[in-house]
Amino acid sequence: MLSDAMTGFDLLQPTTIVDAIELLDRYDRDAWILAGGYDSLDWFKDRVKKPKVVIDLEGIDELRGIRPIESGLEIGAITQLTSIEQNDLIRSSFPLLAEATSKVASPQIRNAGTIGGNLCQDTRCWYYRYGVDCYRAGGNTCYAAAPEAMNREHAIFDASRCVAVSPSDTAPALVALDAVMVVHSARGKRSVAAADFFMPPSRDIQRMTVLEPGDLLTAIQIPEKWSSANFYFEKIADRRTWDFALTSIAAAFRMEGSVITDARMVSGAVSCVPHRFESVESMLRGEERTLAIATRAGKIAVRGAEPLGKNEYKVSLVENLVKRAIVG
Repeated sequence: MLSDAMTGFDLLQPTTIVDAIELLDRYDRDAWILAGGYDSLDWFKDRVKKPKVVIDLEGIDELRGIRPIESGLEIGAITQLTSIEQNDLIRSSFPLLAEATSKVASPQIRNAGTIGGNLCQDTRCWYYRYGVDCYRAGGNTCYAAAPEAMNREHAIFDASRCVAVSPSDTAPALVALDAVMVVHSARGKRSVAAADFFMPPSRDIQRMTVLEPGDLLTAIQIPEKWSSANFYFEKIADRRTWDFALTSIAAAFRMEGSVITDARMVSGAVSCVPHRFESVESMLRGEERTLAIATRAGKIAVRGAEPLGKNEYKVSLVENLVKRAIVG
């Protein structure tokens, strides 16, 4: 038997958001949303996820595109990552997002992968991805938390039974930009702050985002507030292309002269959700971007870190990335 043979499913291809919502409502938990498809196809080939119906969003033009809106900028959920990376408006006003997008996987994947897919992808924990009955899969233990486990890529902050991390490269940037996620369902339309979009295991251990069966992420809105601020993004990975982050930092600074008036500091791949350093942000307001301030901020950032058996190196990475983001 082929180990990568998929189970059968019905493929449905709506052409409007209204049609997609109707299908999601009709099939509920039996439905799977397909955007770029890279994460989905891995699940299907490993036969871990076995949807009865796959709803392909490719034909819904209204889910695609980058457009100015009154409050800032809106990006359709199935806009390809390359389009975001290369868009002149994003590069001039929100280069933090352009830079984060440019670090996703490889050019080939960015050409087909979508912003919504990158945000909503499931965790990459080895144990969970291969069908082990861990907490996130409905079991009663976390295999990755054991001292001898393969936990080099896992969380050092805010773990609650599950130590898997959010793998999205774009998520920390969007949280730093105070982005808003637009979600449609049969119940109507709602807006969710990016910081609240990602689901910590302490609230629901089996979901990565607030999306429930029947929900569809349709757009991401970025407010004008952070337009043309000072930004910094850096991703640390084993390889410069393809690999998921071991740690990343997305930072935004609003300045008056040399003084920081407001800041956002968000790290990826260190927690089950994008990890915002609010204590560092508070400490930075009214300060200048000096080495002394950056050193102090780095030490504040790693307070409360609880590394596992094989990922203590992440503590030093976070401390140094925070310092580098501030010094610039």
